[in-house]
Amino acid sequence: MKDLAGRIAVVTGGGSGMGRELVRQLVAEGVSIAMCDVSASGLAETERLCRQERLPQGLKITTHILDVSDRASVERFQGEIARQHETDKVHLLFNNAGIGGGSSFVVAERDEWERTFNICWGGVYLCTRAFLPMMLKADKGHIVNTSSVNGFWAVIGASMPQTAYGAAKFAVKGFSEALQVDLRLNAPHIKCSVVMPGHIGTGIAGNTGKVLAGNDGDALTPAQIKQARSRIAAAGIDSSKMSDADVEKIVRERIRRFLEEAPMTAAEAATVILDGVKAERWRILVGKDAEILDRRVRAEPERAYDVDFFKSVAEETGWKVGR
Repeated sequence: MKDLAGRIAVVTGGGSGMGRELVRQLVAEGVSIAMCDVSASGLAETERLCRQERLPQGLKITTHILDVSDRASVERFQGEIARQHETDKVHLLFNNAGIGGGSSFVVAERDEWERTFNICWGGVYLCTRAFLPMMLKADKGHIVNTSSVNGFWAVIGASMPQTAYGAAKFAVKGFSEALQVDLRLNAPHIKCSVVMPGHIGTGIAGNTGKVLAGNDGDALTPAQIKQARSRIAAAGIDSSKMSDADVEKIVRERIRRFLEEAPMTAAEAATVILDGVKAERWRILVGKDAEILDRRVRAEPERAYDVDFFKSVAEETGWKVGR
């Protein structure tokens, strides 16, 4: 599928970050889009950015508010696409939606842990289940699952547990690898790629709190402050003497740093992903830091979770300490 023009793509998490940039670049190549997100404002902005360019004749863009972890909603989403795009086929499925959170299995709240896992892994499973019949009817198809470097290295910091996210991203990677044989035998016209980005400049750090709190605005809710305190505690820091304002300041700075200090932008990452899809690469590492981590973890798997290993990786990749 080197020429994407005239195809139909489903993009989850299209309201921000890599999802938004994937949508914009796909539209520029003449691909009709069905995108979903939990954020109505995010979807509206992505659509506005696409429509400010001159769209090819006949190209359709539809937006759908959706929680990818909910089976009934995903199945309804599939039906909406069939009706609104007047088709029984889709060619491209980008399972991109995801959040962070669910840091510690030991001290974080169960609801937050399961919410993160169910979005990051459950969303990939449910959407692939829902759209596979439409892809089977197409002449060609490609499933693109966003895992992470945390899909082969389950840590984001020497003192920052990330068990829900890491477990989910490992599941996405394993599922995508298992599909290589399954599709080759049972649906050879469909390809599958697993995407493993390093640190990409997106709004995931801020969006995570919004999704977990059910908040589409910018002001932090009491629930978000509570969740932030839980994540601070999971890192072994006593937040009991911090005011809510102190906690919010920490949250805002983390969001800023994750976006502004990333070595690769979301737009650059989307280009790498689409280039990989066109080349039919099943394994797409995104960013020099991802390539370094892949090499280092393969070379020293027994040391991968030692504190000194993280520090040496941070030095080699150029990550700021406290990432």
